[in-house]
Amino acid sequence: MAESARRRWVGLVFISVAVALIIVDSTIVNVAVPSIVTELGITSTEVQWVQEAYTLVFASLLLLFGSLADRVGRRRLMLIGVVIFALASVAAALAPTGGLLILARLVQGVGGAMILPTTLSIINATFRGRERGIAFAVWGSTIGGMAAVGPLLGGWLTTAFSWRWAFGINVPLGIIIVVGVLLFVNESREPTQKRLDLVGAALSVVTFGALVFGLIEGRTYGWWAVNESFTIGSFEWPLPISPVPLAFAISAVALALFIVRGVSRSRRGESTLLEFSLFRISSFRNGNVAALVVALGEFGIILSLPLWLQFVLGFDALQTGFVLLALAAGSFVASGFAGASSGKVSAVVIVRVGILAEIIGIAWAGFIIAPDAQWGWLIPALFVYGFGVGLATAQLTGVVLQDVPVELSGQGSGTQSTSRQVGSALGVAILGTILFTTTGASLGASLDDAQVPADQRDQVVSAVVDSAGGAIAGLGENPATADFADDAKAALSDGTRASAFTAAAFLALGLAATLRLGSGKREDEESSPAEASPPSRS
Repeated sequence: MAESARRRWVGLVFISVAVALIIVDSTIVNVAVPSIVTELGITSTEVQWVQEAYTLVFASLLLLFGSLADRVGRRRLMLIGVVIFALASVAAALAPTGGLLILARLVQGVGGAMILPTTLSIINATFRGRERGIAFAVWGSTIGGMAAVGPLLGGWLTTAFSWRWAFGINVPLGIIIVVGVLLFVNESREPTQKRLDLVGAALSVVTFGALVFGLIEGRTYGWWAVNESFTIGSFEWPLPISPVPLAFAISAVALALFIVRGVSRSRRGESTLLEFSLFRISSFRNGNVAALVVALGEFGIILSLPLWLQFVLGFDALQTGFVLLALAAGSFVASGFAGASSGKVSAVVIVRVGILAEIIGIAWAGFIIAPDAQWGWLIPALFVYGFGVGLATAQLTGVVLQDVPVELSGQGSGTQSTSRQVGSALGVAILGTILFTTTGASLGASLDDAQVPADQRDQVVSAVVDSAGGAIAGLGENPATADFADDAKAALSDGTRASAFTAAAFLALGLAATLRLGSGKREDEESSPAEASPPSRS
């Protein structure tokens, strides 16, 4: 028994490393982009796709692979995902052109979508009771901490070696994960699961792929009117309106077909990609709503603070990463706190305490942000925020999955991961719009007060907003525009502050959403699940 317990916990270490692999990669590339542009000479459109191709594929496949894991084996699918991810990382590290780098990032998204929901479903199938709470605490703190460590690691690798090592580092990590998982993680699958619903799978991919595309590209291509031409290779978008509203329409139609078709097939006893009866479990249904809303607000600092640190305070990527380490430290401390509290304090209470800490931390940071702020003032605020992320992310995941039958762990995990990914994409879209709209309005008002001619004002505002603040340094180097640089720093501070306060407001909505988290049992007695059968082992 003791040997089996030790094996489970050692296995959790390697599962956490797998989670770290995909979380770090999703943040590390942003730091490497300037070096990639310099070496490969890629266009601004290619830069966007290098950053967003991974997210698009990743989000669209989470539900599919979560469901598939229950059928083919959770450990098996996770290992396949790690191998695909590592091989795609080799291709990215060796890419001679922007096009091949984008292709490698697309394949990385496939591997990442196999890894994340399977790590969750393995934990759900392996641990019970208080141990499960501790395991989820470790999992959640890994996500929160690695999101902050990624920029630091990326900055160090890019500065000390090459941007290619930002991808190459995934290969040795992948080897370690594969060996560790094979040695210490048992296989679990449900042989009674029916054949995969391929049409439902396709509708799921279209639903979430189109939705996330619209959310992450709305500011670039326009929410309705065309801001920028949408091109893929030789294809150029031909319509007078942006492709974004069409993407939302496609997503809505595909989602409606997915639900209607899935419910109909479920009533006939046929296979479905998602077991819709899961939504009769109040903890699963309400927990997913809360997870989506919380994720919407959680990325406020990660999105805007690095821009402010670099373009207002003048930090480089490595220095920015060091500041964000405070967030990681708070997240890891939360892991120990949540583990010690598991079984003693309700998981829902821990979730609420965590979200409250996030609200305090991000609002605290908002009050600090100013052109003359000292970076050291941010450290305690980021620590508190990270502590909240470490508590809320892990325990909310546990609440969502606590009453999901083991045989449906993959479907439950895929749904939870998709909810968070959609929430984060929505958050980036809304908070990014607030960040840059506020920055542009504030800078425009300052230049008007200085009686700058309208044409010159518009040029300066466009340069600062379109570059996400990157043009500020150039303004400061030119004596004729040095005063504009000071105005731009103040404006970007205003935008960052507005983004932080908006994120705090969304987190407050997430806190309110947790009030609907009840006992987590099915609401009609006839649908009460039988005791979940133990997963088959091999």
